Parts: sequence; structure tokens; C-alpha cells
Amino acid sequence: MRWGDMDAYGHINNVQIVRMLEEARIAAFGPPRGAGLPGIEPPVSLFNDVPEGTLALVVDHKIRYVRTLEYRNVPAVVQVWIGAVKGASFDIHYLLQDPVTREDCVKASSHLAFVDEATGRVQRLSQEQKDRMAPYRH
Repeated sequence: MRWGDMDAYGHINNVQIVRMLEEARIAAFGPPRGAGLPGIEPPVSLFNDVPEGTLALVVDHKIRYVRTLEYRNVPAVVQVWIGAVKGASFDIHYLLQDPVTREDCVKASSHLAFVDEATGRVQRLSQEQKDRMAPYRH
């Protein structure tokens, strides 16, 4: 959490919550291929290990604000896991908790798909991609 993430009510702004979910998704599954410079390998190379010309795109987000997340000068706790895996798309789920009380603050999911950059068509998930996600499904 950053000091500037607070809104006029003194809690973390909903727009910043979405940013935090994105940061957790990238930390867990890697940045999109070709984005930024090399860093540490993510726990699961899902987005940075796709063929050239493949985009990992968010189709939609669902966010439920269970309680406000008040600013603290320690990182929030975000649990991330894979939900439904379909033929050409999959869900990533998040649970964002207060870092001190461990109370649930946000329950969310992102629906993603891999898209061919040249054609704009959705690509079917490979068996290797499905296998890579399997240990992180709940």
C-alpha cells in the first residue's frame, strides 16, 4: 500500500485496489512477454512464457469490496489462485486481506484469455498451459 493510494475517506481507493490485484497477478504469474527488463522469475511462468505475438488480455474483472482496506505502512496480503480453466480462457481469483488483522477486504477475479496479436483471435490453451496452472487451481 502506498500513502498516495488513500482517497478522501482515508481508505485505499477502489482504483488502487485494481492496481494491487494486477501487481499480485504479475508477481505470481510473471509479466507479459516482452514487457520491461528481465527480473526474478515468477513462481509460475504463465504470462512471460508464451509464444511471440501472443497477448495475455483481461476479459473482465469482478470485484466485491467486503470491507474497507485502511492504509498501513506494511504490505497488504493478497492470495492468488487459478479458478476455472476453459478451452480458451481462465480465471484468476484474489483475496486481499488487511495485513495486521487478516480480515478479508476484497474478493475478486479476473477472466483472461491469450490472443493472437496479428489476428486478434482468441487462442485455445495448450495442454502445457493447463498443466502449469493445475497445481494452483482451487
